[in-house]
Amino acid sequence: MATGTLLAIIIPLVVVIAVAAVAASLLMRRRKLRERFGPEYERTMEDADSRMAGERELRAREKRHDSLEIKPLDSSARDRYTREWASVQEEFVDRPEDAVHDADRLVTSLMHERGYPTQDFEQQLKDLSVEHSRTLEHYRAAHDVDALSARHEATTEQLRGAMVHYRALFDELLSDGGERRHAPA
Repeated sequence: MATGTLLAIIIPLVVVIAVAAVAASLLMRRRKLRERFGPEYERTMEDADSRMAGERELRAREKRHDSLEIKPLDSSARDRYTREWASVQEEFVDRPEDAVHDADRLVTSLMHERGYPTQDFEQQLKDLSVEHSRTLEHYRAAHDVDALSARHEATTEQLRGAMVHYRALFDELLSDGGERRHAPA
């Protein structure tokens, strides 16, 4: 067989294999992002200009998260937070709005002690999404009710729901929930 004929067969075959490998790699990376970020994956895709931009955003979140020094709590801190949560729950009976505000402060304090930056709510969501994506909707809902409560516009049922939502994230942060990406160095 002539060299030209061989090249005419081999070059397109190599191109097809390369394109298939790139496509498979992209699909695997997309699947891993979907599994890792759960509902946050779809939310990010809806907010992004394109799927590539959304996935780039999620990879940037992972990279930022990897640079944070997230640490588990020692048992004494875990016990202290558990007692503080019980106190906030008891407060709900007589002062539900105050209890919701205190629950927000307690969750923020817990995030801070674990190593999450806590200055900006939107950045908190992004940082938490890497390991706690399944509870982000709880946190968003609770935070929205807390804002309503600050204006004295939340119903008792909304306040009760906020406590449940805060509890979901609180429990996960307290127990070092989520999936560790790597062992601490």
